Amino acid sequence: MISDAIKAKMLAVAERYPERRSAMLPALHIAQEAEGYVTPEGMQAVAEVVGCKVDEVESIVSFYSMYFAHPVGQRVVKVCTSLSCYLRGCDRVMATLEHDLGVQRGHTRADGAFTLLGVECLASCGTAPVLQLNDEFIEQVTPERAAELAREWQTQTAAPPSA
Repeated sequence: MISDAIKAKMLAVAERYPERRSAMLPALHIAQEAEGYVTPEGMQAVAEVVGCKVDEVESIVSFYSMYFAHPVGQRVVKVCTSLSCYLRGCDRVMATLEHDLGVQRGHTRADGAFTLLGVECLASCGTAPVLQLNDEFIEQVTPERAAELAREWQTQTAAPPSA
């Protein structure tokens, strides 16, 4: 549920722009941060704040890989699948991660620990193949490196949270 405080935060950001519609991306970040993904209520709130239709907000959410329209895992792994990454083996990296993390591309693992996504472009063609763990870029990933990363992430996920 998008609270009045969250809407006020979106509005404060929107007021900094000459055109409120220009605040759509930051407003979406606020909505996603509040709920973990952009809920239908979040899309409605963003539409109201920036002065557009909900379907326009939905089109932005579905276009950009940084927004999620459904709940995602604690760790979101995005593997770039565009041409540069493909030519350098992203399909093998993806297959390794699917196997080693125990989750299929486009899905979230049953325990909610990982979501694995193929995304069109992470804008790092010179260091392909590239992936992102939440907001951290990891470049020049080989299948062997992907296996190491998967082991490391699962160890971190299994460890009790530090106090």
